[in-house]
Amino acid sequence: MDKRKPGAAIVRRFVRDRHLYLMLLPVIGYYLIFKYAPMAGEIIAFKDYRFVDGIFGSKWVGLRHFRMLFESTDFWRVLRNTLLLNVYNLVLGFPVPILLALLLNEVRREWYKKTMQNLLYLPHFISWAVLGGIVIAMLSPSTGVVNMILHNVFGIEPVYFMASSNWWPFAYTMSGIWREAGWGTVLYLAAMASIDPQLYEAAKIDGASKLRQIWHITLPGIRSTIAILLILRMGQFMDVGLEQTLVLQNQSVLDVADVISTYVYRVGLQNASYSYTTALGLFQSVIALILVVTVNRLIRAFGERGLW
Repeated sequence: MDKRKPGAAIVRRFVRDRHLYLMLLPVIGYYLIFKYAPMAGEIIAFKDYRFVDGIFGSKWVGLRHFRMLFESTDFWRVLRNTLLLNVYNLVLGFPVPILLALLLNEVRREWYKKTMQNLLYLPHFISWAVLGGIVIAMLSPSTGVVNMILHNVFGIEPVYFMASSNWWPFAYTMSGIWREAGWGTVLYLAAMASIDPQLYEAAKIDGASKLRQIWHITLPGIRSTIAILLILRMGQFMDVGLEQTLVLQNQSVLDVADVISTYVYRVGLQNASYSYTTALGLFQSVIALILVVTVNRLIRAFGERGLW
């Protein structure tokens, strides 16, 4: 048997598809330059980094910055806030794109369906600098439309949503859902489009109601998509968007609005504590990796295909 045959087949496929591989080079270059190369900088978490000495010239201090991190009350506060906001986003925000996709999938008038999709997608393309201003204006206790409705319709006194530690996490979560829920329906609608229409026809003949069709056909048909997106969502569980948080937070709610990303921005960039915040970032990445691996195994245990 010619041992060179497998290698020769690979070469032939590479030559045949060389144009496709050339198109892939920019993507590979992007990940190598902006994702993998910066990982070498994680070494400064174990050093007393000074800009003049460089990464490799700075003094090695071992786990000192990690000890400082775990002894800091600020760290545990921002970790708690980050986890709580992500729990709110997961519980309240993750099902919303699924529900929207189910509703849009049942719309039969194509012009109405496309119009609603465009309206739902629109907030995704608005920056948080603009969208945050709209949210703050809508929730204003004096001129905000939400407080006007609460007062005029229900007789409720104005609520200081953005200055209340109890209401701010809810306002933050709802604003994030408003911006991203419509865009999140794209993958679910694509998955629903691949479901065999004959299954619905058979269900109608058997007398199944619309809810029964959704429960027994549509949801099982997109179950694998839900599983994959859940795993990917867990990879972001230790991260809260910097832009959204900076725009919406204020001094009155820092006890619940100060998260890891804003803490790293303030302490790492503004106070130049690079080694300390790199240690925090490394801790954040390790926990996110553990969550992804754990959820992937759970998904596979339930019989679905995971990421690997």
